[in-house]
Amino acid sequence: MSQDSSYSEGDLRNTGMRLKHDREWDYELDRIAEAIEEKDADTVGLQFPEGLKRRGPRVADDIRALVEERDLTDDVRVLLSGQPCYGACDLDTYLMKRSDVFVHFGHSPMKQTEKVIYVPLFSNVDVLPIIDEALEELTDPTEEGPLGLVTTAQHMNRFDEMRSALEDEGYEVKTRRGDDRLTHEGQVLGCNYASADVDADQILYVGGGKFHPLGLAMEHPDKRVVIADPVNNVVTVADTEKFIKQRYASVHKAMDAQKWGVIFCTKIGQGRWEDAERILDDNDDAYLITMDEVTPDRLRNFDMDAFVNTGCPRITTDDGPRFHKPMLTPGEYDAAVGNKPLSEIGFDTFHDTW
Repeated sequence: MSQDSSYSEGDLRNTGMRLKHDREWDYELDRIAEAIEEKDADTVGLQFPEGLKRRGPRVADDIRALVEERDLTDDVRVLLSGQPCYGACDLDTYLMKRSDVFVHFGHSPMKQTEKVIYVPLFSNVDVLPIIDEALEELTDPTEEGPLGLVTTAQHMNRFDEMRSALEDEGYEVKTRRGDDRLTHEGQVLGCNYASADVDADQILYVGGGKFHPLGLAMEHPDKRVVIADPVNNVVTVADTEKFIKQRYASVHKAMDAQKWGVIFCTKIGQGRWEDAERILDDNDDAYLITMDEVTPDRLRNFDMDAFVNTGCPRITTDDGPRFHKPMLTPGEYDAAVGNKPLSEIGFDTFHDTW
C-alpha cells in the first residue's frame, strides 16, 4: 500500500478523535482479496461498528484498488452497511445474503460460519505501561492470592503479554474461556462475563470504557474489579452503587404498570424468544413488539406503562434512562410483578451462541 493509504489503514491522528495514544488497525485486505478471488465475487459487503463507519469508503477504495492491481476479477462492487452495529451479534443479514463476500469488522465471531469473514481489528496500543500502573491498585500477590485477567477482543493480541507481565510481578494469573459466545480465553463481551468465573477474589480488566467492567462487577459481586484502560491511561476500580440505584429506581417505577410491552429483537444474535414467550404466558396485559433496532423514539408511540427488553442487555442498561417509560430486563420484570424479591436482581447477560 502507498503512503497515501495510511488513513484507510486506521490511523486516527488526523480524524479529530482525542485519545491518549494513536491507534492503527489492520483491515486484512489481503485476506479479503483472496476471498474475492476464490469466490470470483461480484459483490462485497462491508459492515463496520459505529465508531469506524467513517472508514468504510476508504477501505472500499483500497479493496477495489487491490482487486484491480492483482487483476482478480473484471469488476467488483463494494457495498457498505448502514445498519447500526454494536457487536458480532449484530450482523446485517440483508446485506450478507446479497454479497458474495461479506466482511464484519471490529468483533470476534460468536459462531463460525463460511458466510462471514470476521476482521477483529486488534489494537496496536502497548498494554504494559497500564499494567505497571494497575499494580498500585491491585492487592499484594502474597496477601490476596490468584488474580483473574480479562480483556476485550481489541486487546486479545496482547493477552499473553499481560499475563506474563503480571506473572513476573509474582501473581498467579487465572484465566478461562467462558462459553461458546466467546472466541478467546480471557475475553469478555458487553453481554457475557463468563471468562471472569475463575477462582480469584480480584479481577483485572484491561480495556476501554466502563460498561464491560461494570457488568463484570455486577455479574460477580464477590470479586473486586480493577479497570486498566490502556488507551486513556487510567486505572480505576469498578463501583456499581450508582448503577444499582438506577436499576432499582426503574423497577420501582414499573411496579404499578398495567400494560407491558415485551420487546423481541429480530437481530440474528439477540433474540431470546423463550424469555419473551414466558412473560407473555405469565401476563395477559403483556404485548409482544418485534423490532430490529430498539430506540426511545420508536417506542414512544406505543401506549404502554412499562417495557421488558429481551434483546441486547445494553439497550436497557446503557439507554434505559432515555426511554419515556421504565425499560426493564427480564429479571427486573420478575421483581416488578412480584415473581421474585428485588434483592435477587442480577445483571442481564447472554450465554451461548444463536
